[in-house]
Amino acid sequence: MNILTMVLSLLCGVSLFLFGMSMMGDGLKRVAGDKLEAYLYRMTQTPLRGVLLGTGVTSVIQSSSATAVMVIGFVNAGMMKLFQAIGIIIGANIGTSVTGWILCLSYIEGSNGIAKLLGSSTIAAVAAITGILLKMLSKRSVWKNLANIFMGFAILMIGMQMMSSAVSPLKENPSFTSTLTMFSNPALGILLGIGMTAILQSASASIGILQALSVTGALVFSTAFPVILGVGVGSSTPVLISAIGANKNGKRTALIYLLNHIFGLVLWAAAFYSLNAVLHFPFMDRIMSPVSIAAVNSVFRIVTGFILFPFFGKLEKLSKLIIRDSAEDLEELADNADFDLLEERLLVSPALAISQSDRVIEGMSRKVRKNVGRALNLIQEYSQRTYDKVQRKEDLIDKYESKTGDYLVELTKREMNSQQTRHVSRNLRIIGDLERIGDYASNIARVMNEAHEKRIQFSGDAMHDLNVIIEAEREIVNSTMKAYQNLELETAKKMKPLSYLTK
Repeated sequence: MNILTMVLSLLCGVSLFLFGMSMMGDGLKRVAGDKLEAYLYRMTQTPLRGVLLGTGVTSVIQSSSATAVMVIGFVNAGMMKLFQAIGIIIGANIGTSVTGWILCLSYIEGSNGIAKLLGSSTIAAVAAITGILLKMLSKRSVWKNLANIFMGFAILMIGMQMMSSAVSPLKENPSFTSTLTMFSNPALGILLGIGMTAILQSASASIGILQALSVTGALVFSTAFPVILGVGVGSSTPVLISAIGANKNGKRTALIYLLNHIFGLVLWAAAFYSLNAVLHFPFMDRIMSPVSIAAVNSVFRIVTGFILFPFFGKLEKLSKLIIRDSAEDLEELADNADFDLLEERLLVSPALAISQSDRVIEGMSRKVRKNVGRALNLIQEYSQRTYDKVQRKEDLIDKYESKTGDYLVELTKREMNSQQTRHVSRNLRIIGDLERIGDYASNIARVMNEAHEKRIQFSGDAMHDLNVIIEAEREIVNSTMKAYQNLELETAKKMKPLSYLTK
């Protein structure tokens, strides 16, 4: 395989990897929606639960990178908070060491390559077959979306395999493999581990190479250990690639994955080699075997996880310090803060729950009013940034309608007086109306986006008439929202004649 073919295969693998991640994430959101969000929230409410979940998932799919990529997708979609993701990432770092033990089965005489039955190829094949059968045989949309999850996961795994296969000839290259035994210097060994894993795109592949080399009897502890330390940092490459195009929290999740491995590398290197300089460990020249490679790898990852466990909050703060929030990010955080008001424990007190829903609806009305203004601005002067923001805020408005609606429906199951019942019914109508106004704003934005792409322009007379309508719409929306927020019935009545100008 020449260099050009190798590069093209590698890029093809990256493309499939990113497409599979996107397809799987979309399928998950369509199948589960808020239910998956609630499940993930419960499963990761404590750091320990997150670690156990990450360890379990990675032990099954045998790829910490794949687990981290899924977590980035969840965080990027707002289905999981950054702090919750940290535990899963730490657990993924531990869970991936299971692969080394599975690979040991291949070195047991008479095993006939049992490990091959448990490899990523088999998992990808099972996922693909399951996905295509669901896609072809099912009629319900929920099963078709579930099929997309399986197919997306299979494509993701195939992409990872293609990335690894693209450079697999390097494994059999004598110059490449013999280099491993030439690095007695710990710093060079660490750099080798980082570089090798970054190229192979898989920590498991790098550990597998070390295990294969250990059979020759040429690999000693002093050479293998620094390479194992560097493997984790190198495995961050596909995770960092997956964060391309993600939001700030998605990028922070990928950064935490990298920081986890960097801190583990620095802590172990500093402690181990400092002690070795004083104690001169007798096992430094011990010949390694596949089992001892797997054991060292597991100990390194498990102990690193225990050391970092108390510092989850510090990792989150550090990631936010490195990747800072912009003004728009802070605005988005403030937007989502409204949903914290919908506290389920307040449902036992309808008066308090209704008051909370009123506050959330006021926040929703402000978002709708601003989004209508943005959409109208697009008619007068088109901006791609404004168009993207209108669509982004439309998603937020839909989320307001969904979460507040679910909260109010749950409240209707409680015992309320007639006045409270009417209030809840009114609020349900209001959020429906606000969501519909939000849809109108989104539709206006889409029309102007299409006009911009087709280079359609209004004549001077048409633009003059549109400006009259735009100002009337602004007045209607602003006054209507003000009337709602301040309960001004007279102001609301005055809006009816003005609405005829826009028809």
